[in-house]
Amino acid sequence: MRSPVTERTVPGILTDLLTQFTQLLRTEGELARTELSGKVNQVGTGLALVVGGAVLLIPALVVLLGAAVAALERAGYPPHWSALIVGGAALIVARQQRSQVRAGVRALARRDRVPTSRTAWRATIFLTLRGP
Repeated sequence: MRSPVTERTVPGILTDLLTQFTQLLRTEGELARTELSGKVNQVGTGLALVVGGAVLLIPALVVLLGAAVAALERAGYPPHWSALIVGGAALIVARQQRSQVRAGVRALARRDRVPTSRTAWRATIFLTLRGP
């Protein structure tokens, strides 16, 4: 059974096309905003955890380094040499860790610049075309 064919004019078709295209752009914009707000929440949570961990980690390291200095003093080293040995060892470890931190920061920077999903690509295109 065939459905009845309705006569449509070219201006009517173009009006429908423009309406549907506008609705598509609005929907894609809303999807992109939703996805980006979720990513912002994830980044905020991750940053809060990193800061919280650093707040607890730094005093713990200071206490451990102080204990190492005290242990060297108890073993017979003079206080200034104990502090120098522990400080030098901490500096060597920190220098080795610096390259790993830089690699992680570079990886994060690359990942943030390139959209990873289809919706993010659409949002990038939409925001570029929309302009300021």
